[in-house]
Amino acid sequence: MATADVLKPDFGASRKHFIFTDEHEQLRESIRNFATKELAPHAEEWEETTFPDSIFPRMGELGFLGLDKPEEYGGQGGDYYTSLVLAEEIVHAKSGGVAMGVAVHTDMAMPPILAFGTEEQKQEWVVPAIKGEKILCLGITEPDAGSDVAGIKTRAVYDEANDEYVINGSKTYITNGHRADVIVLVTKTDPEAGHGGITLFLVPMDAPGVIREERLKKLGMHASDTALLAFQDVRVPSSAILGEKGKGFYHISWELQGERLIGAAGCVAGAQNCFDMTLKYALERQAFGRSIGRFQVIRHKFAEMATKIETARQMVYMTAWRFNNGEYPVREISMAKLYASRIAVEVADECIQIHGGAGYMKEYGVERVWRDMRLNRIGAGTDEIMLEVIGRSYGL
Repeated sequence: MATADVLKPDFGASRKHFIFTDEHEQLRESIRNFATKELAPHAEEWEETTFPDSIFPRMGELGFLGLDKPEEYGGQGGDYYTSLVLAEEIVHAKSGGVAMGVAVHTDMAMPPILAFGTEEQKQEWVVPAIKGEKILCLGITEPDAGSDVAGIKTRAVYDEANDEYVINGSKTYITNGHRADVIVLVTKTDPEAGHGGITLFLVPMDAPGVIREERLKKLGMHASDTALLAFQDVRVPSSAILGEKGKGFYHISWELQGERLIGAAGCVAGAQNCFDMTLKYALERQAFGRSIGRFQVIRHKFAEMATKIETARQMVYMTAWRFNNGEYPVREISMAKLYASRIAVEVADECIQIHGGAGYMKEYGVERVWRDMRLNRIGAGTDEIMLEVIGRSYGL
């Protein structure tokens, strides 16, 4: 074989995954430019103040809040992969809190309204939400109930005389809770029915009796607001029920699958971004007469991280392909969420180590990546719940 015919590896080559088209790549570039130019410059400021509500109408104006939502409600009518692109590219805002606040709005609270809501509910909430004129949040976790959704205590009692429900209870760790216009609220309508006694309601946050009690202080995600909420004799009409009465557990279980997959995609993108930042640092930082990236121990750290990131990426993309094609791969979604969130935290931790003392300082940004990433092993289903779902899927 002639020398010219010998194939050599081209590590600089890149090819988009088969699930993405040229249109997806154009969208990717648009979101990245927006995040880099309009969001990232304010990342440090928003860590102290939380990001402003104006981000939502701006993203609505650009069409980023309804990428995979039906055109009849003002969305772009794109496929599920467009939401993956948003999750991946919003990482360039350099703020996990911004990404979280947007994801709650677009991929946690909005999908169940679209899937189970009446036409009136969609017109009232989804249409302005896609424009960014109304902000959404989701209320599941309570002070005494998190992973055990059946254990929630927030009650909705029917008042037959007025055809209303009276809601009492509390919710905690609610992202967008201080800025939201409406909450998709998980309640108990029949305390004796277990999973069959849970019902979802759309509760306006300005309704009498809705109290935004406290802005919670967190390890990370400082740019997003997280609320402790109370509901004291809040009255809503029967028409506020979202979906079927008594089917709320199943409705919210469906919602969690899309949320977990989007979260997994965000974890992979966040890990990749942290990897890239640290690679640049390792090639520039000098020690013992050469860049630290030239030492075998550091080189192997990058090799391990890159392998884990690519494994997680392929798992997320293939599972997304199945989800987009009408399957309901709960086992694989759980695996993707579990693995991606774990490796994201591992990568961020290793990147801090490679930076050494600089990694512990705020100015380099890697410590914030770790703090923001750590939530992903808890939110939308803890590692332990994911393991339980996976294990039970095998009949164990």
